[in-house]
Amino acid sequence: MAERLLLFKTPPRCIVDWWSFLGASAQKLTTTFPEAALIAVEPCDILVQRSRLSLRLPWWNPRRWTALAPDVMLESAMPSCDAQLVWANMVLHGVTDLPALMRRWHRMLSPGGFAMFSCLGPDTVRELTSVYSHLQWPAPTIGFVDMHDLGDMLVHAGYADPVMDQERLTVHWDSAPALCRDLRLLGGNVSPDRHSGLRTPRWQTALQTVLEPLRDTSGRFALTFEIVYGHAFKAETIASAPAETQVPLGEMRRLLHSARKTAF
Repeated sequence: MAERLLLFKTPPRCIVDWWSFLGASAQKLTTTFPEAALIAVEPCDILVQRSRLSLRLPWWNPRRWTALAPDVMLESAMPSCDAQLVWANMVLHGVTDLPALMRRWHRMLSPGGFAMFSCLGPDTVRELTSVYSHLQWPAPTIGFVDMHDLGDMLVHAGYADPVMDQERLTVHWDSAPALCRDLRLLGGNVSPDRHSGLRTPRWQTALQTVLEPLRDTSGRFALTFEIVYGHAFKAETIASAPAETQVPLGEMRRLLHSARKTAF
């Protein structure tokens, strides 16, 4: 995503970093655009407090006295603004109403401003999904949105020229317990199709056993993560043509007289 910041010929004056703490990219934005005002938006009070602490520069950093202090806002209290960039790094897969959020971003942007985001795609941990499906277990993850559907949402929300692409990364682990531990760190499964109750230590032991097919040729456990990237901009407002045209009465008579001469 950082490479896409080169799209800006003029540095943005105001940046909205959506769910900043979860995306963990505010430092990159402030380094790239040190003169821009940064608004870090968080979904809950706990993350608001964490962001305020994490974005505070140490006293010995000279930028503490020269750079603009980021403003941290609760999502529900975020007012309308005039931003040139809305940035959302690896958070959209946690949003329940994507079309509504994209419309909200569109209202925040000034004409010519960009929305840039990344998120997990539907091929994420496909190997684990295949194991669960074979055992007729509920889905191990939420349903991730395809990049083409995200592009359609951008168009319907009023954005111009959406650009979508993706890459697949393979992550390796030396053991099944290490794999399970990292999956827990990524967050809980909030899919409505998940297991209805808590899993037991015995079930976890059984899970680690059935993960054996995830070993690749190197002997390590491997999972695929699909990362989807997207950006689009808010088009300049084009003045609409007037609904009616007024012609003076004298000019109308002249035109009618000229038309009669031509007809005969």
